Amino acid sequence: MPRRPRTSAAPRRGARHGRHGRLGRSEVVRPPLAPLDGRIDRFDLTVGTAVEFLRGTWPELQDVRFEIGAMPAFEATDEVPRWYLDRENRRIVLFRLPIERLLPPGHDDNAHRRMAIESAVFRAAAEYVGREPWDLGGHEH
Repeated sequence: MPRRPRTSAAPRRGARHGRHGRLGRSEVVRPPLAPLDGRIDRFDLTVGTAVEFLRGTWPELQDVRFEIGAMPAFEATDEVPRWYLDRENRRIVLFRLPIERLLPPGHDDNAHRRMAIESAVFRAAAEYVGREPWDLGGHEH
């Protein structure tokens, strides 16, 4: 007996959907793998958001490149730097590991980590332009 085409009042979903409205999830996002929104992604996003804000507030940062490095080179007797200013090449390098990991005890949660990242971006940018970090509203030169 020949098979008759199925008729339905419901519109047919696109080919990317299975019969329950979606195809199987890919292996990339299926547990036990971590979601793509990991600590490094959050760090990059937080830096990017702070940089956008600063560029809108301090025009002298428009042409400055903000870069992210993992860990700076430093002597064992030195304090671990959280950023490096390279005025000659118009860039600021923020070091992710010291910014994220050198938090006071009891402050190693997402909110405190985000505040530490934003604070480092603001302080590095302020040092670069020769202002105080809390001088965000002032445009006098």
